[in-house]
Amino acid sequence: MKRLAFLSLTILFAISAAYGHAQKSSNTQTMETNKERVPLKKLEGDKVSAIARESFIADFGNVPNVKWQRSGTFDEAIFMKDGKEMIANYDIGGRLVGTTKVVTLADVPSKGQQEITKRYKDYKASTVIFYDDNEANDTDMIMYGVQFDDADNYFVELTKGNSKIVVRVDMKGEVFFFKQL
Repeated sequence: MKRLAFLSLTILFAISAAYGHAQKSSNTQTMETNKERVPLKKLEGDKVSAIARESFIADFGNVPNVKWQRSGTFDEAIFMKDGKEMIANYDIGGRLVGTTKVVTLADVPSKGQQEITKRYKDYKASTVIFYDDNEANDTDMIMYGVQFDDADNYFVELTKGNSKIVVRVDMKGEVFFFKQL
């Protein structure tokens, strides 16, 4: 009889734990899908902020030949690092949002390369951009005119005849349609 009571309690506990975990997972998924995107604030004027310039020096050191521009929502520093041109994007508060650089399709995780080859077999890959997020800043990024959750991603431009699209590949190699150009 004691075994039966113990077994019943164990089963009841397991069911309760599983139900609680399912509820938590369901709530987490709902919160993520219902997340409202806060529009980024447009920078006023055409002068790059002094705070962004100072932050750049703190982030990257005294890099020579930095070209600055204001893109509407970000101050952008264009510079060379390890022989590659990079762009550092700074938000309205002068904080680094992330950097971009042109890479090759071979740099994309192999799972993503395979998925692109399979799903977009009639397309030819051209430009590949790697976006490296600054995890210390929650500001979303804008690529190809689309605001997205800031996370490290590859953006692969694919062309088929007159059709040009962009797919996003995350660090796990998952491929997502991003935009028709």
